[in-house]
Amino acid sequence: MSMTNHSPSVIVGITTRNRVLVLPKAISSALAQNYSNLKVAVLDDGSTDETPGLAGEFPDVKWQRNEVAQGIIEARNRLMAMDADYYISLDDDAWFMRDDEISVAIAYMEAHPEVAAVAFDILSPDRTEQIERTSPKPVAMFIGCGHVLRLSATREAGFYAPCPGAYGSEEKDLCLRLADLGHSIILLPGVHVWHDKEWTDRDWFPLHKSGVCNDLVMAARRCPFPDVLAVIPYKICSHLRFGLKKREMLQPALAGMLLFARNLPSVFKSRKPVKRGVFRKAVRG
Repeated sequence: MSMTNHSPSVIVGITTRNRVLVLPKAISSALAQNYSNLKVAVLDDGSTDETPGLAGEFPDVKWQRNEVAQGIIEARNRLMAMDADYYISLDDDAWFMRDDEISVAIAYMEAHPEVAAVAFDILSPDRTEQIERTSPKPVAMFIGCGHVLRLSATREAGFYAPCPGAYGSEEKDLCLRLADLGHSIILLPGVHVWHDKEWTDRDWFPLHKSGVCNDLVMAARRCPFPDVLAVIPYKICSHLRFGLKKREMLQPALAGMLLFARNLPSVFKSRKPVKRGVFRKAVRG
């Protein structure tokens, strides 16, 4: 499908940190898309490897850099502040498998103005088989490594909410707020993005600590009363059970709960629950 320069403007945003070996494939796949009104932007979140040197290899890409890492939530919000109609998030270890994924997604969203987000169909080393493209279907949330956001709806929702942890639950939290505003989230089956799940230079302790903390923060902010009084203890027990099952995860889980507890006063000040039906549908989904 070909698109003209009169088509809606699209930013493909890639946040990266110390992924110099895999990042070029993500960038190249975005630049190879057949959607013409498209810009690719990379935010280097404090890389200490040779990532800054890649800018010379990709002169058509807009490069930004944090000298000190700020985390994926801040990075994505900065990229979404750029002037465009749609924002496409692509992880630095993910890539488009054909040349038309963006064209397909934007055409669908233009025809369906109630849709605020489109989830690409993610393949990875633990799910490798491509499927045929079939009818779009509603889902509760998108996966961060490959999705499209209508920026007008995302601005209405308030972008990604700052959290004590730098990573975790930001997609679910945004999807809850979009759904609460009456917007839809759609999966495009068979419109694939490959996610390599590259864990080079990744330390599990801070990642799991941050994920546990932000999961509890999301529940505290979005779950309506009185449900929240049961949901938070349930989530704490779930994280403890997981930590006891995988003992290496117990200590970071406890650290995440402590981080949540330390930030509880400010979290409850920022509390903006969604409708009960929206929250329950997301949990079931």
